[in-house]
Amino acid sequence: QVQLVESGGGLVQPGGSLRLSCAASGIIFSMAAMRWYRQAPGKQRELVAAITSGGTRNYKDPVKGRFIISRDNARNTLYLQMNSLKPEDTAVYYCNAVGLDGRSRWGDYWGQGTQVTVSS
Repeated sequence: QVQLVESGGGLVQPGGSLRLSCAASGIIFSMAAMRWYRQAPGKQRELVAAITSGGTRNYKDPVKGRFIISRDNARNTLYLQMNSLKPEDTAVYYCNAVGLDGRSRWGDYWGQGTQVTVSS
């Protein structure tokens, strides 16, 4: 069974930083495409950043230059370093994985989310 467990969210002041983690199990992590999404109250879930199995990164415009997505294949963990946080970054952040599980079945998997609140 594939599990994605996010951690690292919390309350931070504008201009502050947080690092989110997503621990993956049950998936061939090194081969998976990994993404961070977020969903603010009353809004649709949106893609924030993505990293391929080969390490190619992509970011949506609102977070470019402030957020860094990375992965540690030895630890089966995805990260999102968030700097210069703004109130509009407030949202529930979700980890997403697309790849093969231990039985070579292709799937699209989600974590339970972690709340990030940016407020003074």
